[in-house]
Amino acid sequence: MAHVYLDELQLLAAASLVAAGATPAMAQATARALVYADSQGLASHGVSRVPAYAGHLRAGRAVGSAVPRLAHEKGATALIDAGSGLAYPACAMAVAEGIRRSGEYGVSFVGVGNSHHFGAAAYHLEAVAEAELVGLALSNSPAAMPAWGGKRPLFGTNPIAAVFPRRRGAPLLMDLSLAEVARGKLMIAARDGKSIPEGWALDANGQPTTDPKAGLAGSMLPAGGVKGAMLAMMVELLVVALTGSQFGFETESFFGNAGGPARLGQAFLLIDPRALAGRDSYLERVETLIEAMLADDGVRLPGQRRRALRAEAIQHGVDIPDALLAELRGMCGADEPPGAPLSGA
Repeated sequence: MAHVYLDELQLLAAASLVAAGATPAMAQATARALVYADSQGLASHGVSRVPAYAGHLRAGRAVGSAVPRLAHEKGATALIDAGSGLAYPACAMAVAEGIRRSGEYGVSFVGVGNSHHFGAAAYHLEAVAEAELVGLALSNSPAAMPAWGGKRPLFGTNPIAAVFPRRRGAPLLMDLSLAEVARGKLMIAARDGKSIPEGWALDANGQPTTDPKAGLAGSMLPAGGVKGAMLAMMVELLVVALTGSQFGFETESFFGNAGGPARLGQAFLLIDPRALAGRDSYLERVETLIEAMLADDGVRLPGQRRRALRAEAIQHGVDIPDALLAELRGMCGADEPPGAPLSGA
């Protein structure tokens, strides 16, 4: 493993994406989000995604020159067209629109259409928490899970994240995939030649497997059985039917370059506590729940571990597999990216 500082890793990721055809603005927005994931221990959503993103840019599955635009608006709602580019600039625009509209209306719902993989869902809610708003982030993804009772992958793993600001301490931050685990964990296991626990995935014949490659060729199991499958269906409908995007079964896997643009959907629901019971009441109720939770030994607040990892990573950097680091360096055509050397103690 190579030890890399975050700013250096971000330079390398951005340079790799620019070399593949992304605009500097798109590359930088994407690199920030991926390095954020690595800093929180989410390697499956970190710079390990850069080679796949770059392949999509070169193959036309993502449009590197795309500029997101406001496609439709009405009151507290808006729709952002990502133009089939990488998702991060469009999601940033959607969150900014949502913050502005929730300030005016008390609530906002902003969808993103014609989009791509949006990474760690919680990343998009950092600005929401800073604005002292409650927020939800939703996305669909290429088909990976069957409808309950079926065998054919139909729904994506469809991540959901939520943020709840607090009076004291860091916001409560929840981020989960509706599969038993994120599909990216199978990607990492396949890359590293490792097995996966039984109960994560099925092979192409619908049989349980511990082989991550067989799982990637088959389907993921939903978290909570039928309940997880129903939640995945809800997300598909919210982020696809309302944005005019593609369902998971209508696009190709992210783990290959075949097919056209993903055209996935995302949605952000933001709520201003001042518009309901009031900010003071909201904050008091949140703290009351937290105090009750922490009265039980062993309880850990949502997001607590990730924040601790990020604080450590900001100061000391993160570990990246040697092969991945070499691949990224090769992608941007240099032994080192622009800026300082990559390795650090």
